[in-house]
Amino acid sequence: MTLKDKRVVVLGGTSGIGFAIAKAVAESGGTPVVVSRKPESVESAIGRLPSGAEGHTADVTSETEVAALFEKIGEIDHIAYTAADNVVTGPLSDMDLGVARDFLGARFWGPLTVAKYGARHIRPGGSIVLTSGIAGARPPGPGWAMGAAVCSAIDGLARALAIELAPIRVNAVAPGWTRTPVWRAIPEDAREALFAEVGAKLPVGRVALPEEIAASYLFLMESPYTTGHTVVSDGGSLLV
Repeated sequence: MTLKDKRVVVLGGTSGIGFAIAKAVAESGGTPVVVSRKPESVESAIGRLPSGAEGHTADVTSETEVAALFEKIGEIDHIAYTAADNVVTGPLSDMDLGVARDFLGARFWGPLTVAKYGARHIRPGGSIVLTSGIAGARPPGPGWAMGAAVCSAIDGLARALAIELAPIRVNAVAPGWTRTPVWRAIPEDAREALFAEVGAKLPVGRVALPEEIAASYLFLMESPYTTGHTVVSDGGSLLV
């Protein structure tokens, strides 16, 4: 299969892994349709993508906005869901449950809502690719309760939707440590030190670039016989 002449909606497609997916789709001959809740982010992304790319604004935590988004977009071939807020970590005893609920808004309820309203617009042969993470597959460290919970939930959601939405294929990608804006809450010096420390422990010797993770999403879109699976792209993190 190929993405030539295919329309691919990328939720969270204006930065990080999402933007890398959109760029790769365009380079493969497809039309990326990037979505963000910030109009300025959409405008910036469209300016950096090849001619023909589309952009829309919607809050993925709003059922009304998501439903209206897909009615406006019309027929599509694939959906890639990468929208996410900052990573929420910390001990349970100190956890703000309101913040924890908001974390699930973009990372779990968002993809569920997108699947509900987006699936009906997917043409034959199309797919949905969700975003999980390795926190659901390895023993989580202290403070990673929310990360482990949402990653495990997305893995399960992908399997269940692969059955319910068939013949639409539904899969997920579980990225490892990647240089994306979700880590922007950490000061730059501390962030670089963290990336260096983590990368040194990996078999590949470094953390990932968004473009490297994007390749897994494109693989799943182009693979007509793969559904209900989570592809891990972690530089060997689960091995160490």
